[in-house]
Amino acid sequence: MEIEEARTLAYRCHRVLDPLHSSIYFAPEAEERYTAAGLRPGRMGYFASRSAPMGAVGAATVAATFYNFNPALVAKHIPRAWTLVSPEQLVSVRFEVVDGAFRRLLGDAVSSPEVAEAAELAREATGACTPDGRPLYAAHAEIEWPTEPHLALWFAITLLREHRGDGHIAALVANGVSGLSALITHTATGKGFVPAAAKATRGWSEEEWKAENDMLHAAGVLDETGALTEQGTQLRARVEDQTNAAAVAPWLRLGPEKAARLHDLGRDLSRAAVAAGAFPAGVFAAPRA
Repeated sequence: MEIEEARTLAYRCHRVLDPLHSSIYFAPEAEERYTAAGLRPGRMGYFASRSAPMGAVGAATVAATFYNFNPALVAKHIPRAWTLVSPEQLVSVRFEVVDGAFRRLLGDAVSSPEVAEAAELAREATGACTPDGRPLYAAHAEIEWPTEPHLALWFAITLLREHRGDGHIAALVANGVSGLSALITHTATGKGFVPAAAKATRGWSEEEWKAENDMLHAAGVLDETGALTEQGTQLRARVEDQTNAAAVAPWLRLGPEKAARLHDLGRDLSRAAVAAGAFPAGVFAAPRA
């Protein structure tokens, strides 16, 4: 497989697999089980459950590895979460969330041959992931693999996602793009959050957003309307290309036929999850590619 083909495949597979990972952030099972374990309702469950594989780390570490969240928002929940529930317990509870959410969203398909096949392929792909410079991936990679196929599928996709995400942050850093700038320029592409949702979910105030927006305008990345300039468009394209370049190893490991098969299986499962109401309106469209 040519490297350029592998970069394209890395992006396409990420697009169709990611909804299966991300569905747990919107699942009612998450709030139910995290609060039952002892966490406070709201955002604490997200920050604590995703960072739990790293251990009882501080707010600065979570903000650094999650990247585009306001550190002040993170600090409202971390490290307090670790006084309520241990990281080790949360790792276990998170798999309970996945189990409940997948059984609800996928129904009988949760125990289908297709899920088992996708799990095997995704796990094979993770065999090419390396921990070097990838803290969130490395922490997740130390977790013991679950045995049930639907849990193994989610875990494999999670490893691939965090591996890619760590590489994406490295590309942003290399290009001098801060967490807030990354968020603003991402919304400006029109392919993700609208600004109001980005501010609300990532914890940035109007004043903070405007100050960063003004800086990006002065730097020639945004025009006076907040749209990407040619320079800004090239910046985002460069970051995405470098992200894909850093994410090719799993797909080179699988090869084109197996990677295409995993893509198709993931697309169909993600479509089923989206159709079953995995996300609020407008958050995720059913994967087409």
